[in-house]
Amino acid sequence: MNKKYTNLPSPETSGDKSVEETIKRRRSERTFISRPLSSKQLSQILWAAQGITYRDKRAAPSAGATYPIDLYVVIGSSSVTEIDTGLYHYIPEGHRIEFLKDLEEDLIYQLVEASLFQMFIADAPISIVITGEYERMTIVYGRRGIRYVLLEAGHVSQNIYLQVTSLGLGTVAIGAFHDHEVSNLFGLPQNQRPLYLMPIGYVR
Repeated sequence: MNKKYTNLPSPETSGDKSVEETIKRRRSERTFISRPLSSKQLSQILWAAQGITYRDKRAAPSAGATYPIDLYVVIGSSSVTEIDTGLYHYIPEGHRIEFLKDLEEDLIYQLVEASLFQMFIADAPISIVITGEYERMTIVYGRRGIRYVLLEAGHVSQNIYLQVTSLGLGTVAIGAFHDHEVSNLFGLPQNQRPLYLMPIGYVR
């Protein structure tokens, strides 16, 4: 089966907002409006989360540079300019996304149900699922590696928060969901576990 990739626009590495201003403005937002994001905005968010910044190093720190985190993106209907609706996997190498499958009509609402009926998820144009592969870390650090994966998910989440805020968007980090149901919805590999769900969009 041929894989389908979409190259993302090159990310910006400088901006007009200071780190201090962005930290001050950061909030957990749940009141999303129906307004599409640009492919440039999506690109910037994914780069800030897991993009390559120097040689093979990524934007978020990782114990031993093992990088056990993967990002999956749900893009709703007409939700991102120039990118089709569907489920995607972010590939840091080459800064691109891999198309995985079309969205079944009720997938987003199944995601809401799996997330304990947090209805605002359905209002967001995109949602990012942060997954972790414990074995990629524990093979190096033993059981303590599980802690390092969870810490890294937090690093990635905060990068997303700050980049989203600087773009004038909103998000919230959600940890309340049924792991097995989310894994099944996304068709995640057995060695990847969902750790965070982050709906993203313009807010009221």
